[in-house]
Amino acid sequence: MEESVCSKELIKITNLDKFYKMGNNTFKALNNINLSIFKGEYVAIVGPSGAGKSTLMNIIGCLDIPSGGEYILDGLNTTKCSDSKLAEIRNKKIGFIFQNYNLLPKLNILENVELPLLYLGYPNNKIKEKAKKAIEKVGLLSHIKHKPSELSGGQMQRVAIARALVTEPQIILADEPTGALDSKTGKEVLKMLRDLNEEGNTIIMITHDKEVAANAKRIVTVMDGKIISDVLNEKVVIA
Repeated sequence: MEESVCSKELIKITNLDKFYKMGNNTFKALNNINLSIFKGEYVAIVGPSGAGKSTLMNIIGCLDIPSGGEYILDGLNTTKCSDSKLAEIRNKKIGFIFQNYNLLPKLNILENVELPLLYLGYPNNKIKEKAKKAIEKVGLLSHIKHKPSELSGGQMQRVAIARALVTEPQIILADEPTGALDSKTGKEVLKMLRDLNEEGNTIIMITHDKEVAANAKRIVTVMDGKIISDVLNEKVVIA
């Protein structure tokens, strides 16, 4: 029987710490973090600059490793994985949406969205088909030959969303997805994330903005490297 949305624990973080050496001093970026996220959730991790949310995002995205504790992703203990295995996990299981889009300027939209599939070794006849389908989903199929410089900020973020979706990842990890956008365009992107979640996608959004976080169904607040609250959002903002 197919597992229902929100019944499967995708992420389990236990007693997680992250330290950085700064000369003779040690800076504790994360302190005893415990967090579970389930399939189909829409979670905002919110906190001010320096709170530790970006460090936590990097560990969730397998871009960094903890100094202590465990991070289990879909049953796999990532703290015991090699760098190459972590890269494989990033490519297969996580779709990234960044504040500054991270599109390659010399490639057109279609080529940018095709990249993750190339890295995963998809056959050429499938790559273009899947990339076009993802671009169509974000409403930019008529722009596939455009370069990023020919698009608006909102359109570039839509391309970034298409690129995140194209591998059909288990988690979409959005880092300040509206940070570089005007308020109207930001609301359009937030609506798209909400629609993706309604379709069953697991969304984890990192933001410093409480108004943006209010669009999520669950809000985790980080301060001084610790989770200080973790609550269901009963008053979800409809962007």
